[in-house]
Amino acid sequence: MALWLNLVECCGGARPGGSVNERKKKRSRARASRCDSSELSTSTHRERGEHGAAMDSTSLEPSLYTVKAVFILDNDGNRLLSKYYDPELYPSMKEQKNFERNVFNKTHKADNEIAFLEGMTIVYKSSIDLFFYVVGSAQENELMLMSVLNCMFESLSQILRKNVERRCLLDNMEGVFLVVDEIIDGGVILESDPQQVLQKVNYRLMSEQAYGFVLFDYITGNLEGQTDRSQLL
Repeated sequence: MALWLNLVECCGGARPGGSVNERKKKRSRARASRCDSSELSTSTHRERGEHGAAMDSTSLEPSLYTVKAVFILDNDGNRLLSKYYDPELYPSMKEQKNFERNVFNKTHKADNEIAFLEGMTIVYKSSIDLFFYVVGSAQENELMLMSVLNCMFESLSQILRKNVERRCLLDNMEGVFLVVDEIIDGGVILESDPQQVLQKVNYRLMSEQAYGFVLFDYITGNLEGQTDRSQLL
């Protein structure tokens, strides 16, 4: 048998179709390949199902984007400041003001600190002629939203020197916007400690003031003043 195989190899040929054993091996490999493909397909569908279930579960997990909106209204429900962080939530000015009006009508005579309206969780606080609101999703933790509200209120109270009222707020709108920006960025809570917020706001105000002095001295040619004030930077 070995001699015959050597002769076939020397002649460069082979028996048509190969030996019976070789054909059996090929069929076995083909069946194994089909089985592997079937198992792979089944496992792929199973993985897709598990992945879909995982996506459904993760959609319910807490997100970094906690805050949907922040706004301050006066005692007539008029907007003094507002920031919406979710572009899909009331994208037009008309929709935002309608939402704010509905929130105000629901809360301005209530004694509670939490309200639920239009699928949103809303925490709020009032002071003299001002109403402060922080808005999150229906699944959001009220304590997280309340920490943002308290931080904002305490920080503004310090900036306004305890005069948390409409007139003082309007006279210090630059500082008010800085406070909100230091607490929330794009819906993500950055800070909940009022003292840390005040330090950052004071630093930004001093830096902007120093840069303003340097620019003024540069324009007027006051090089001596420019040198002195550049030491503040």
